[in-house]
Amino acid sequence: MEIQVGDIIRLKKPHPCGSKEWEVLRTGMDFRLKCMGCGHQVMIARKQVEKSIRGIEKGKENGDAQKGL
Repeated sequence: MEIQVGDIIRLKKPHPCGSKEWEVLRTGMDFRLKCMGCGHQVMIARKQVEKSIRGIEKGKENGDAQKGL
């Protein structure tokens, strides 16, 4: 799965603030994600994130804003 820092990902379940969109701040064995609604940051295992992704929107740093998945 091609996920890079700066991408916006949409997950299956919403954060308690109501937002389903997260910005990728770090990649590797786990991801550091920042909630687009309230700004809360979490670390989640790569396997768990890849399982719950519903869509990927490429960030500004990675070229045009193209939607994937």
